[in-house]
Amino acid sequence: MTEVTDPKDERWLPDPLDTYVEWQKEQNIPIIEGFFIEDINTAELSHWERKGGPAAFVNLEGTGGTNDGYICEIPPGGQLTPQRHMYEEMVYITQGHGATTVWQRDGRKHSFEWGPGSLFAIPINADYQHFNSSGSEAVRYYAVTNCCFVMNLFHSVDYVFNSDYVFADRFDPEAEDFFSGEGEIFGRFFMTTNFVPDTRTLGLADYSERGKGSTNMKFDLAGNTMGAHISEFPVGTYKKCHRHGPGAHVIIIDGIGYSDLGPEGAELQRVHWKPGSVVVPPDQWFHQHFNAGAKPARYLALRWNNWRYRFMKPKSRAHETFRSIKEGGSQIEFEDEDPKVHADFEAALKKVGAKCAMGAYHPFCTEKENAAAE
Repeated sequence: MTEVTDPKDERWLPDPLDTYVEWQKEQNIPIIEGFFIEDINTAELSHWERKGGPAAFVNLEGTGGTNDGYICEIPPGGQLTPQRHMYEEMVYITQGHGATTVWQRDGRKHSFEWGPGSLFAIPINADYQHFNSSGSEAVRYYAVTNCCFVMNLFHSVDYVFNSDYVFADRFDPEAEDFFSGEGEIFGRFFMTTNFVPDTRTLGLADYSERGKGSTNMKFDLAGNTMGAHISEFPVGTYKKCHRHGPGAHVIIIDGIGYSDLGPEGAELQRVHWKPGSVVVPPDQWFHQHFNAGAKPARYLALRWNNWRYRFMKPKSRAHETFRSIKEGGSQIEFEDEDPKVHADFEAALKKVGAKCAMGAYHPFCTEKENAAAE
């Protein structure tokens, strides 16, 4: 036994073990870091033996170790290796057409077709395989998983990939319409479904809490503890500045614009986005999304906490998220923001020939004539 001279001196402690990090190193594929990806479809990939196709891990700072992501490609006319794993996974198709087959051990196989803009979740520990139905176009998809959490929780790679337990309550192998694309909506914008055929055209509901004209839909996918939502905001508008916990992978579906991000009291950083971009705001960083284009901007957020199956208690509950920071909440109201924020936005709109549509309700808007058009 090694003698510890001073038990209070942490220099005597061994380095902490991170099963997930060690496993990632063994996969020998690129790891994308930072807090922004300019374009999923142009990110550099290399062959991932486990998946059987080109891929790259996405370890953005904003995840805070709560979840992770990866980008994967299926070559024209190709297919990936069948998979099964003891962690949840949500998949968003960014390019190409194909199909996925899902089954429980020796049960009946369920197959469904997808294309650009499709969103679905893999039922936990079910068997599945992805196929590219085109002979000329590659498929790319972006996946968010809780692999890092599960792998470090059990610190056993063998358990994660080789467990035989069947979650029949999460995925009934005899269900006829599990991936039909049909869903049930609760309240304004809470949906339970397992497959969204096209996130680009899905109807959304009023979400003016985050800014006039904003719309939203929140998803419970395959009974996961992870969740997702789609948000859209009109031309000439932007979202109210707010903050929340880590792990929200914001994927741009449509439109062009920019986001400002930074911790409280620090100078904000700006990233410019377009369809295929990804930004993950770090834990409790203030962030604000601006539609600086001439068409509505829409994004998909893949994140922790399904609206139906709460897993972690967030630092900011829903009612606090939409409450002003002056009242102990997590949102900065338009009248409380730095006037330069709006001035920058109007300057960005002029570059694309768009007009600000916030004159009726924003105190710093200089284009008041637009108020009459509201």
